[in-house]
Amino acid sequence: MLRLTWVQPEDLIGHELRQAAQDGREPSAVADRWRAAGGLQAPPRAGASPEPASRRLRLLARDLLDELAELPSALADSEPTDLERIRALCPAWPRTREAPAPDLASRLEAAWLGRAVGCLLGKPVEKLPLDGIRRLARAAGNWPLRTYFTARGVPGDLLAAYPWNRRSAATCLAEHIDGMPEDDDLNYPLLNLLLLQRHGRAFTTADVARIWLDELPAGRAFTAERIAYRNLLCGLEPPHTARHRNPFREWIGALIRADVHGWTNPGDPAAAAEQAHRDATLTHTANGVYAAMFTAAVLATAATGRHDVHACLRTGLTVVPPGSRLARAVRHAVRLAGTRAGFDTVVDRLHAAHAGYHWVHAVPNTALIAAALTRADGDFTAAVCRAVSGGWDTDSNGATAGSVAALIAGRPSALPGHWTAPLKNRLATSVGGFDGTGFDTLAHLTHREAFRP
Repeated sequence: MLRLTWVQPEDLIGHELRQAAQDGREPSAVADRWRAAGGLQAPPRAGASPEPASRRLRLLARDLLDELAELPSALADSEPTDLERIRALCPAWPRTREAPAPDLASRLEAAWLGRAVGCLLGKPVEKLPLDGIRRLARAAGNWPLRTYFTARGVPGDLLAAYPWNRRSAATCLAEHIDGMPEDDDLNYPLLNLLLLQRHGRAFTTADVARIWLDELPAGRAFTAERIAYRNLLCGLEPPHTARHRNPFREWIGALIRADVHGWTNPGDPAAAAEQAHRDATLTHTANGVYAAMFTAAVLATAATGRHDVHACLRTGLTVVPPGSRLARAVRHAVRLAGTRAGFDTVVDRLHAAHAGYHWVHAVPNTALIAAALTRADGDFTAAVCRAVSGGWDTDSNGATAGSVAALIAGRPSALPGHWTAPLKNRLATSVGGFDGTGFDTLAHLTHREAFRP
């Protein structure tokens, strides 16, 4: 039986109930009706429950999703999605531009490589609990984490208790890596490169949608992206595609699409954030959008070659409403990472602070990325290893931390060879025209877009 993930109404309702409680709505009456009808909670890790619901329960789930969408939010004023309202809440919104780094082409190649390395490091342990990640790495003599995961030396009973991500084990463990395998964390930068090549910086959210429909196989989209894709096929237009029966609209998907917007606006964090906003609002709202804007502004600042990671993170926060949950989480994470506590302790405190969030939500994951970058203080290996060792959405967090740290490092040779050599300058993807492309070529194409009038 085909159980398509991330779209079944009976599974979406549990996620929407949690989302409603987090964004200032009062969902208890709806939750009571769902439970009284025999409805279950959302699957904690998987994208679909094992068995389909009855027709009656599925119809009820659809009705309740629409009912939840109509509930007023107490956070609406402090967490808007409209760009003008976001800017109005940001007193330090960037108003100046800086010159890009003279060696930007080299930095962009490093950033592409860094994104791939961090993603590859995190892929085998995606969806695993924090304890499992730690135990697997310790069993292999790789803790604190310092290189790719391996099954060599790991007891069979431990592997049975904490199995690798089934889609990644054959390509992403150290003993199997042969180039960069396909992943959505790399597919989306490729799609955004196509977006800029075809439409330039003046692209619209509708242009993003067209690129997806033309170039992105539906099966390669997940969570909010899959919902938005479905909504497009049902005839909805942006920004309604982000809101209609989409409980994942504050998850991490828009963040993982933000890199190219930062890379192609070197020294202009405001333009990078605005570009990321137009992309993100196809699929996300509020904190999901802020995570993308934050990341794009961080990368645009890093692309000048004149700021350390701490200054880049501070600039990233200037494009996020300061009273939002995401801004508060990032500030808290940076403070924690700046203490003398060991990083495992920092991670444990972050997990305790964000225990109510799903492991793919943008708020905890952005906080972890900021903490990892802060503690690493510009060291590439420390950045990707801390981001991945912190759990949650491991491959996405590793990818973003790797992109930022590598861009600051400045050149491919600044990244240790044990990370980059297994990539063999080769990327696998289902995005048309890019399969097998080298990271040097991708850097050249990105550099061209950064300076296209």
